[in-house]
Amino acid sequence: MHRDLKPENFLLVNRDDDFSLKAIDFGLSVFFKPGQIFKDVVGSPYYVAPEVLKKNYGPEADVWTAGVILYILLSGVPPFWAETQQGIFDAVLKAHIDFESDPWPLISESGKDLIKKMLCPQPSNRLTAHQVLCHPWICENGVAPDRALDPAVLSRLKQFSAMNKLKKMALRVIAESLSEEEIAGLREMFKSMDTDNSGAITFDELKAGLKRFGSTLKDTEIRDLMDAADVDNSGTIDYGEFVTATMHLNKLDREEHLVAAFRYFDKDGSGYITVDELQQACVDQNMTDFFVEDIIREVDQDNDGRIDYGEFVAMMTKGNAGIGRRTMRNSLNISMRDVQEEDQ
Repeated sequence: MHRDLKPENFLLVNRDDDFSLKAIDFGLSVFFKPGQIFKDVVGSPYYVAPEVLKKNYGPEADVWTAGVILYILLSGVPPFWAETQQGIFDAVLKAHIDFESDPWPLISESGKDLIKKMLCPQPSNRLTAHQVLCHPWICENGVAPDRALDPAVLSRLKQFSAMNKLKKMALRVIAESLSEEEIAGLREMFKSMDTDNSGAITFDELKAGLKRFGSTLKDTEIRDLMDAADVDNSGTIDYGEFVTATMHLNKLDREEHLVAAFRYFDKDGSGYITVDELQQACVDQNMTDFFVEDIIREVDQDNDGRIDYGEFVAMMTKGNAGIGRRTMRNSLNISMRDVQEEDQ
């Protein structure tokens, strides 16, 4: 059982036309015996099967997750959606699947039939992996149409994968504006981990530093932490990234921090963050691996093509925008924020 299947855990071997797809990140995978029951809640919220939430599951949970991925690939959005982690869980347990909204009226009945049978709430009635491969929509020379996906679906997929880079940048802006008193403890912690005084923490330094603070994280979990904090994809965590990753979330509730962050993006003081301003901020923050139009579209509630202060605050204060993509590990007892609190 892989137990953490999601789109970002599949990589293309190369860029050739005959590329292969490979699954990665087996940090949560386990070998199982037929009939064996697992009880630990692991995986990622959007993709988790209902029986995993009920702490009573077997290999059928991976088929559910693959069904969620298939739904996303065909529509561009997850089937079970909410602003909070608990909301996502509630939707998963209800297991209501929307086949009415666009683009579903244009999707083949066979494709929808396969998803329904993979997202069957009762594990014993769910298709097995072998049965999925034998389904007419999947099997070679089967009934899946060759019609291209609607461009709107591809646009949604980009938005889903961009979720939510603006919030990440804003967190960094806030982190850089915090007073010396607010981050004194974090500065000392960073310096203690940056053993070669390079101004950046490598994977090995982070691993050794966390171990000194009593962490029992596995290498794969430390790598997840590293990837989440490494905003500019440099392979190391600089001081700004470290403070961003470890500062307390309640800092977001302070109006002056939100105002300062908004002003950082709103260069001309117009009261709106435009595409051009966001593009410039991305360049300044060395975050250029996504489309700013996708970010605007995600946050822009009144669809006027720009982000006003109210929309910005709503984004910053609602449930963590990346929450559905984060892997859950109920065995994970310590995070960078926990380490900071213990150090204090």
